[in-house]
Amino acid sequence: MTMTQLMTLMATTTVVAATLVITSPAEARSRQTTVTGAQGKTLSRQVTRDHGDVSSSTTGPNGKTASRVVDRSPEATTATVTGPNGQTATRTTTRTTPRPATALHRRNEP
Repeated sequence: MTMTQLMTLMATTTVVAATLVITSPAEARSRQTTVTGAQGKTLSRQVTRDHGDVSSSTTGPNGKTASRVVDRSPEATTATVTGPNGQTATRTTTRTTPRPATALHRRNEP
């Protein structure tokens, strides 16, 4: 199975699994999916969501695992991705408090 086929299979699995789970947004949920390809090779994916935080891991037919962890808070979101080769990338996005409206923004108010 090529890397492109594996990525396509992972994306398809994610979409299908996401449409099958319907729960309230406040409760934690976890699911696992295993897909077997035409040549008998399997791909396993596990996803856990809890109050906006997401943790997922995918193990390909070669036994290598890639993971993604997203932590959300009112102040920031941090996403960490670890590829099957062990390399890690992290991105943090911070939120700022909106500034009060200026006179230009209040122009249409009575």
